[in-house]
Amino acid sequence: MDTREEILKRDFSEAFINKMKNAIEMSHYKYGWVNKTYPELAQAYKCIQERLDLYLKTHNKEYLVDVANFAMIEFMIPSFSDAKYTPSDSDKSPGLAGGISYKELMEGGVE
Repeated sequence: MDTREEILKRDFSEAFINKMKNAIEMSHYKYGWVNKTYPELAQAYKCIQERLDLYLKTHNKEYLVDVANFAMIEFMIPSFSDAKYTPSDSDKSPGLAGGISYKELMEGGVE
């Protein structure tokens, strides 16, 4: 059984998180406090698709950091009054888009 530490060492990027933190800090100096801007003056969820489209066009991974930060802002300060966090089982997950996981492949595919 893999330990949490082993899983996170292999499948998680602290470098990515550090880039998120750096970008949030730089944005603070440009735009001010997040909770003074969102959601009344701007909506983070609207910025997610825009940055994702820019990543698809340019392949600049900086836009992925922006996507993550806007998702975090939307999580912290949602644009919708009925926003909630409801963990769901695998049967409600859309799964992997257009692919199969390595584990599924090794176990003989999906049903």
